[in-house]
Amino acid sequence: MIHTIDLPQYGSSTQFVRETLNACRDQYILLNLTGREVTITDEAAERLKEYARAKGAGMVYSDYIKTLGADATVPAPLIDIQSGSLRDDFDFGALVLLTPAGIDACLAFPGEEFKTAGFYQMRLAIQRNLPIVRLPQPLYTIAETDFRTSGQKQFDYVNPRNRDVQIEMEAACTEHLKLIDGYLKPGAGASVNTNEGSFPVLASVIIPVRNRERTIADAVKSAMIQQLDGPYNVIVVDNHSTDSTTQILSDLAKADKRLVHIIPERTDLGIGGCWNLAVNDSRCGRFAVQLDSDDLYSSPGTLQKVVDKFREGGYSMVIGSYRMCNFDLETLPPGIIDHREWTDGNGPNNALRINGLGAPRAFYTPVVRKIGFPNVSYGEDYAVAIRIAGEYRIGRIFDELYLCRRWEGNSDAALSPEKVNANNLYKDSLRTAELQRRITSNRIN
Repeated sequence: MIHTIDLPQYGSSTQFVRETLNACRDQYILLNLTGREVTITDEAAERLKEYARAKGAGMVYSDYIKTLGADATVPAPLIDIQSGSLRDDFDFGALVLLTPAGIDACLAFPGEEFKTAGFYQMRLAIQRNLPIVRLPQPLYTIAETDFRTSGQKQFDYVNPRNRDVQIEMEAACTEHLKLIDGYLKPGAGASVNTNEGSFPVLASVIIPVRNRERTIADAVKSAMIQQLDGPYNVIVVDNHSTDSTTQILSDLAKADKRLVHIIPERTDLGIGGCWNLAVNDSRCGRFAVQLDSDDLYSSPGTLQKVVDKFREGGYSMVIGSYRMCNFDLETLPPGIIDHREWTDGNGPNNALRINGLGAPRAFYTPVVRKIGFPNVSYGEDYAVAIRIAGEYRIGRIFDELYLCRRWEGNSDAALSPEKVNANNLYKDSLRTAELQRRITSNRIN
């Protein structure tokens, strides 16, 4: 027999989860994570049960079908879970099937009491003890209710209205990391002496760009008006633009020798590859500071605030805060993204749960040269950030330093479901690799 129970993924208390599971112990439970009407046949439910048995799983989920109206339907494929899939918003779809063994794994773990993170805590308990598997077949149907684009959805997790929920999710993830030897103790990050070595300038603003004729001049100019108590330059890696971007940059470079305009010899570089080219260039400064080609610094004081943070001592990376705005710089919800979930004590652990660490991102050049960026155009910054967080100290600035412009030209403005899945799968793979590195290091030490 399979019991069907509504259990919202967000808003489930630890007590409610335990009581629900305990009432159906030794049974299979089909959990509806949405509270909305889901259409599934008895045969499909049995298919989930058979698959769970065959895989020895504690929990199983499947692809599904979305209805968009009276007659329109689209497939909704999901992605496989990994050990590094620690995002609390990992998409299991609307339904998951818990096995008796999975229920036992949950009930055997006392854990901290949460008001909203009960399901997340539960699935992490299963993840520690049993496989969680995806059945790559659409087995049910549910009506789509969220028609926002990918660019609108991606900042839900840092909306200040969700802060209390995020605090609990962080605690649940930290609890999990401690149990699997992936936890980093406060103060574990190494300090560096950022005064060592010789560099041509104090700081370099790094801008990778391809085909941004509408925005590149504004970005460069916001970098050129910075007021810094030392020399700096702006290194733009023009990745073979086919519009007028190259000409715009050429004209700007003639007018101001601080602009270093690089066109790579290679034609296979992603954004990460462009960053590697810039930071390894002999003209790169002591600190390399990020600026995307369609964004702006908030004020002429941004670069100075970043450098001052480095000077506090010991940081290999400094991350600021930014404001969401439209092309005309009018504020968009949720406004300021300051990532206040970061704390010096637990930030490196929580970095494995969240999907980004903020902007602008700045690096002590010798460290970022050592680690390097993956040659991709998505997640390259996150890859470096979690790697640095796992070994070095990171400084945070919670004041607004940066304007993140959302417009139709953004590369992530309206991604297809397939692209969103590919991006999430890649970031989960980064978390998996970094988590395993931390576990190995902890067990050796």
